[in-house]
Amino acid sequence: MAVSSCSRVFTFFECRSDPDFSSAPRLEKSRQGRFSGRLNSARGGTASFDGLSSLILKFPPNFVRQLSTKARRNCSNIGVAQIVAASWSNNSPSGIPAAAPAATAVDATATASVPIAPVEIAADEDLVVLEGCDGNGAVQFKDSANRSYSSFLSSDGSLAIHAAERLGRGIATDAITTPVVNTSAYFFKKTADLIDFKEKRSVSFEYGRYGNPTTVVLEEKISALEGAESTLIMASGMCASTVMLMALVPAGGHLVTTTDCYRKTRIFMETFLPKMGITASVIDPADVGALEVALNKNKVSLFFTESPTNPFLRCVDIKLVSELCHTNGALVCIDGTFATPLNQKALPLGADLVLHSATKYIGGHNDVLGGCISGSLKLVSEVRNLHHVLGGTLNPNAAYLLIRGMKTLHLRIKQHNSTASRMAEILEAHPKVKCVYYPGLKSHPEHQLAKQQMTGFGGVVSFEIDGDLMTTIKFIDSLKIPYIAPSFGGCESIVDQPAIMSYWDLPHSDRVKYGIQDNLVRFSFGLEDFEDLKADVLQALEAI
Repeated sequence: MAVSSCSRVFTFFECRSDPDFSSAPRLEKSRQGRFSGRLNSARGGTASFDGLSSLILKFPPNFVRQLSTKARRNCSNIGVAQIVAASWSNNSPSGIPAAAPAATAVDATATASVPIAPVEIAADEDLVVLEGCDGNGAVQFKDSANRSYSSFLSSDGSLAIHAAERLGRGIATDAITTPVVNTSAYFFKKTADLIDFKEKRSVSFEYGRYGNPTTVVLEEKISALEGAESTLIMASGMCASTVMLMALVPAGGHLVTTTDCYRKTRIFMETFLPKMGITASVIDPADVGALEVALNKNKVSLFFTESPTNPFLRCVDIKLVSELCHTNGALVCIDGTFATPLNQKALPLGADLVLHSATKYIGGHNDVLGGCISGSLKLVSEVRNLHHVLGGTLNPNAAYLLIRGMKTLHLRIKQHNSTASRMAEILEAHPKVKCVYYPGLKSHPEHQLAKQQMTGFGGVVSFEIDGDLMTTIKFIDSLKIPYIAPSFGGCESIVDQPAIMSYWDLPHSDRVKYGIQDNLVRFSFGLEDFEDLKADVLQALEAI
């Protein structure tokens, strides 16, 4: 296997300890504790060195970086120069790209003054290809479509762990975990490289708002789970929703959405989109007839809904609505945050795009914000172009946390599904609970549909206490395990009373229009022991 040249991977090598060169001339130590060879300019103008540091401890920039996995693994501070598989001249072996010319006169003089034989290394399975770089050192990312995980990864759990990492990523490293690349901009070695980039002969992120190697790993990992050509990650779920709506619905256009949805999404549709002349039809999630009427009456650009919805966990027949919308020239975007990519795959069911608040189950630890949208390269690119203008960029440190969260996604979802399903049955049978909303229950209006298009029903259960506002407050305040907070999908259980948490600014009559009764509770079951959660919920119900 050939080894690529990538001048950005290693700038130079330096020893950091004090090797024993008893027979060598004395080396001077720098203030930072590293050896440095200095040119003696007083010796007749010739380039000579005090000691061996520039020959052994610091490599010139014009060698072909050929490093075997074993060599880099066993590389010691003292013997680094002896085991590095590298060629010191521009006359590289056949089939190996030549490296860039020497960067400085000092390095060029140093290599010219002392002839050094090339170090040759036999090609074997231990050689590593430094993917992601071309001969000029420009960052190159292989198209995600060329990376096939199907040959050795057969489950979503394995994909969540290894996708976008196991087969190589755009960062050359031996680290198992993906490094965090904290940079606001990317440089070009010379103007010709910049022109190549501008004329699309090479690839670079150019600026931090346009991409980052760490976030690319996250995007490709989500794409692998969703079966998508492309994924765009943004700073939050709302950022993903708003940018997507503005990018895909033209000024003066029309969209269709559902009655039950996240309130901030509804506010954006009702308050901001009309400023661009965009109107909306609002239908019941299960009312296919109303969707047909809206499609026939208006020139609909997009049908956007959650499935399951927030907070009543209603389900939309994704296959059916996709067929109807496509027949009428409309796109379909499904917010699958409650379902996750493991419990439901909207793209194979016919949706054009799937959106997630990665803050929830994908992150899974209540410690990071993020949003993503996945689908065809063409559609995601349209959203990406607007995203580059508006901003809302995800910090690479947040991308790292989301990547880390995805490693345990399949394990967490199993526990969330199990706990919520069992608790929903307990709650439904309790005399102090009026009704329960959970797709896994036979009483749910879309239970059969959910069974067809979902493999699990999620960790959120909504239910109504048999009582008024104050009775419900007493129940919530009697709970000991869950936090009273917004959001859901984390390791810690979270509970909230939507009438207070999300709709308190509206009068009771307006809340009821959206189905938000004072006794409604939304409970996100975390990863605590099931028996502990069961005991806590039952004692809180007994307290009212």
